[in-house]
Amino acid sequence: MLDLTFEPPKPKVIQGAQSDWELVIGLEVHAQVASKSKLFSGASTEFGAEPNSNVAFVDAAMPGMLPVINEFCVAQAVRTGLGLKAAINLVSAFDRKNYFYPDLPQGYQISQLFHPIVGEGEVLVDMGPGVARLVRIERIHLEQDAGKSIHDMDPHYTFVDLNRTGVALMEIVSRPDIRGPEEAAAYVGKLRQILRYLGTCDGNMQNGNLRADVNVSVCLPGAYEKYQETQDFSHLGTRCEIKNMNSMRFIQQAIEYEARRQIGIVEGGGTVEQETRLYDPDKGETRSMRSKEEAHDYRYFPCPDLLPLEIEQAWVDDIAASLPELPDEKKARFVADYGMTEYDAGVLTADVVSAHFFEEVAAASDGKLAANWVINELFGRLKKDDREITDSPMSPAQLGGIISLIQKGDISGKIAKDLFEIVYTEGGDPSLIVEQRGMKQVTDTGAIEAAVDEVIAANPEQVEKAKANPKLAGWFVGQVMKATGGKANPKAVNELVAAKLGL
Repeated sequence: MLDLTFEPPKPKVIQGAQSDWELVIGLEVHAQVASKSKLFSGASTEFGAEPNSNVAFVDAAMPGMLPVINEFCVAQAVRTGLGLKAAINLVSAFDRKNYFYPDLPQGYQISQLFHPIVGEGEVLVDMGPGVARLVRIERIHLEQDAGKSIHDMDPHYTFVDLNRTGVALMEIVSRPDIRGPEEAAAYVGKLRQILRYLGTCDGNMQNGNLRADVNVSVCLPGAYEKYQETQDFSHLGTRCEIKNMNSMRFIQQAIEYEARRQIGIVEGGGTVEQETRLYDPDKGETRSMRSKEEAHDYRYFPCPDLLPLEIEQAWVDDIAASLPELPDEKKARFVADYGMTEYDAGVLTADVVSAHFFEEVAAASDGKLAANWVINELFGRLKKDDREITDSPMSPAQLGGIISLIQKGDISGKIAKDLFEIVYTEGGDPSLIVEQRGMKQVTDTGAIEAAVDEVIAANPEQVEKAKANPKLAGWFVGQVMKATGGKANPKAVNELVAAKLGL
């Protein structure tokens, strides 16, 4: 963790017609387990396969087919729990959640209501320098995903694709600790970052591999503090759940709309009904989907096809020993080891691939200088070209080579930018390119002095102005650099100009 004192951000306040209102938000994030096969079958989890091609008999609920637990998916859930500093339950159990829908062939979903595999944990969500929200994790449980109903392929029929049926999900349930739309989006972003570092979920929201159900309620100022003191939910307003959010931007928009909707109802003398709602991004509004079901509505009971899941502490310890360095720890190390700012460290550690790329560059050069080139030059160019770091035409070794040439004094900063462009577009070894194209910096003081003398002799009026105003000496430096094609050592030029002008 960063050795800093964090202050919690202030809650979002919305001004109503009668009073101010505060938001209270909790999230249930469904993260698809990064596994090649499903939770209870050997069927593939490949995305984009032909409809109904990744379906085992047990997924399709064929008679007599029994589920068999995928040990790797269990390990991934444990790994996630450890990464979120959560308690790991050595004994957990699966339950049947009963409901009927065309894309749920069994007529029930195998989940974990009563005895989840992971208990309480936490996520630190950065909101700015020295400002962070600590969000408590209530639980993480394993469950199987449902299939997909397709309504737009025929005007009269709904089609069902069972490829997702049985895919392993981790449902990560937070406490109602989030107090604003921006915090909610930042929490999902931080959770996705941690999962990617752990390798337990790819976090692809477009493919539905990470999606969130957002619980929103409003309360009067001071009510949340009473809830925190007593853990009595009656101090908070009635919550509504917005289902299947797969966009950070839409999460924020949906929360804003839903909070104002609830405020309007309460201030109008009405009562907010606990229900499940959907967000329509085209209209920018939430709409009712169904009344909110309670656990008894699903008639949960222990799954008779699966024994309680018992794992050994030694197995958990082995997984813990294999955990990678996580984002907060990596960020703190970058600040301490490379002397960079917290902001730059945050940019470089935002994605595990970017962090690895930077460290490979820094291994062969100065860390602070490497951070500057990776963030400003490489990331800037990739963004301009709409490319990801995984698709970078420049390798860490090539960028490190350019920075090493700067450090050795072989090229100036200006030449380095020209060299960067050549390597980025054409490839090649930076040191060979410098030699072959005559880009090496001129360090011979005799040659530089001759260029300085020539510029001074040709501009007597400018000399007098510079002696009266030393700041104008920069003009001579620019002229010398221009005369030498940008190859002269800038430090040597500055020193010689100052000496020749008597400044």
